[in-house]
Amino acid sequence: MSRATPATGSSQLSLFDEPVPAVAVVAEALPPTPVQAVPIPTLPVPDAVALFSVLVPAMFRHPQADREIRLQEHVVAYALKRARRRSIGFIVGMEGLSVNAPKWVGIGDIEAALREKAGWILRKLAEQQERAQRLQQAKVDWRDGTSIPFLGETVIVVLDARAGLTKGGAVLNTDGESLPGVPRLTLHIGLPHTATAAQIRDVVQSWLQRQARRVFEERCQLYTQKLGVRYTRLSLSSAQTRWGSASADGSIRLNWRLIHFGLSTIDYVVAHELAHLREMNHSPRFWDVVRSVVPDYEVARGSLKDGVVPVFD
Repeated sequence: MSRATPATGSSQLSLFDEPVPAVAVVAEALPPTPVQAVPIPTLPVPDAVALFSVLVPAMFRHPQADREIRLQEHVVAYALKRARRRSIGFIVGMEGLSVNAPKWVGIGDIEAALREKAGWILRKLAEQQERAQRLQQAKVDWRDGTSIPFLGETVIVVLDARAGLTKGGAVLNTDGESLPGVPRLTLHIGLPHTATAAQIRDVVQSWLQRQARRVFEERCQLYTQKLGVRYTRLSLSSAQTRWGSASADGSIRLNWRLIHFGLSTIDYVVAHELAHLREMNHSPRFWDVVRSVVPDYEVARGSLKDGVVPVFD
């Protein structure tokens, strides 16, 4: 089973075999025409402000943009690359729109193809922009009082060097009052208020990984009994593109960042990987095995696809 990298441009882990950091569509190249367009210049000012950013602010702008086009009232600045290929390719990623086109195709034909796919391009750009904003919001500010998700709940980090904790130790306090909108969980870590962000991050991450191993072992034991299978080894993964994997020898690997999600989501991934010990494929029979122990697995699968794990670095 394949995420997001939590800390990369595609920070979210995926369930599928390959990461999907960008979405691409290829359109057949049109016959060349004599229509030519002048590349957008930059102003000779100290800050090298691009002309289009002064005259026509672009809603969507690729960092390496050298051209722009208006699509359905939106200005899109895109990066154009010439390549040895037979057709025009559009790639919409976290950075914006890039276009790969054969050297012999004119700018007019390229922009005609862009206009033809305008609806799709704008929709994907908006989706990527929204995702980038969510990832930005997911960055953890490592300090006293910061919050992290743990088993689907919010945990508040408390620097508490006087709580009798060993240096770098951590204890979860679940005695908080359950008030609407107020997290009930606090994680007390044995560090002073002078601790650096890196020190706080390392202690919290270490605690989360310990909890991940404990929870995963418990859920694996439960679902091996339900599925009638036996795994030989469980290990934690920090993979950028997979939530988990299973090998024919019975080895199971689970991404420790799953500990951010609720138990129902963890159970789905555990059941998914253990089901591979009966069906080492994604055939209908495999999904029947998963469904036999997690009837609503589609809901959990959707939460993994749509969720954004916190960015630690």
